[in-house]
Amino acid sequence: MGDKTFSVYKYRWVVLFFYSMMQCIMQMLWITFAPITSEAAEFYHVSALQIGFLSMVFMIVYLFVSIPASWAIDTFGIRKGVGFGVVLTGTFAMTRGFGGDSFTWVMVSMIGIAVAQPFILNSLTAMAARWFPLEERATAAGIASLFLFVGLMAGLAVTPSLTIKYGIQGMLKVYGLLALVFAVAYLVFVKEKPPTPPAEVDTERTLVFDGLKHIFKQKDMILLLIIFFFSLGMFNAVTTWIEQIIAPRGFTIVQAGNLGGLIMIGGIIGCIIVPPIADKIRKRKIFVILSLVLTLPTLIGMSFTTSYVLLLVSGFIFGFFFLSVGPIIYQYSAEICYPAPEATSQGLLILAGQISGIIYIFGMDAFRSADGSMTPFLLFMIAVIPIEIFLAARLKESTMVEAGVKNE
Repeated sequence: MGDKTFSVYKYRWVVLFFYSMMQCIMQMLWITFAPITSEAAEFYHVSALQIGFLSMVFMIVYLFVSIPASWAIDTFGIRKGVGFGVVLTGTFAMTRGFGGDSFTWVMVSMIGIAVAQPFILNSLTAMAARWFPLEERATAAGIASLFLFVGLMAGLAVTPSLTIKYGIQGMLKVYGLLALVFAVAYLVFVKEKPPTPPAEVDTERTLVFDGLKHIFKQKDMILLLIIFFFSLGMFNAVTTWIEQIIAPRGFTIVQAGNLGGLIMIGGIIGCIIVPPIADKIRKRKIFVILSLVLTLPTLIGMSFTTSYVLLLVSGFIFGFFFLSVGPIIYQYSAEICYPAPEATSQGLLILAGQISGIIYIFGMDAFRSADGSMTPFLLFMIAVIPIEIFLAARLKESTMVEAGVKNE
């Protein structure tokens, strides 16, 4: 083992940037219609639920494509495996824009983008493992997630303004051209791996399906899947219905976009601050618990307040603590599931959240009150958080990150 050379290359930051930009673009494409649900329903002459389905289709498609996408990433790598998703993203983002006056064509294009999503979304920890040493991986995941939240923020905050200025089809064309530019840039600049690996722990991996068997034997990973099932589902539902959640209390689509944008700003700032701290002190569990504890009062605030200021404050704090823990959880899962492939463990987490997201989105619509309020299902989500905190307290710390070596 002593004859092996491990080096860290500056080019890792170039790879991280263009990879992160594709994460950003994907989120913009996914969340496009959330802050303009009512306007889009009127434009296409469909129901609000049908507009919500444009976002929900990403979760449904993910159920079928996630495992094949993880296999492709682990087999063909971040250039070819992820590159396939990048090409699909650029192509269907353009067709969505130029066919944006037809709800049917928009739906077909959204399905195409949804197929691309897991090829990009499931690869975060795989990219970090190829280019970054262990002590920088939560930081790298945090930076990639920062761009992810920038995409969500742009989709929520900028879409209403673009729609007012250019109309719905014009707005979709802007996003399509942006996706095409960065898809080409990814294919040009992203390399598969550096000349030498960044750390010893990257030299051995199980096969994908052997990795699945290994993962489901890990008690902490099972707990983490349950926690992620409820948490990511809640986030997907809240972002999909954000305008419908606050509209019954008299808030406008611009205010809904501002709330969504502030949630993402909180997440961005959190991703700058929290994951590097987790790397520095070599801890993961405490951040999972802290995130859930502070999510509880902020979700209550977003669900009930009639004050615009309190709504924004709740959204910011929610974003800071809830979203910044995502990259830590992804890295934690890769560490406790080693030697299972990173894309497999991360893909399973997202898969769990997508399943619950579908349930939550339908549930929020099905249990609307007489005045259109989604409070009844929001109360259910609030009640689940203490259960998540209890499960998080039962997690064990990652021995890999504590020791700086692979988990035996």
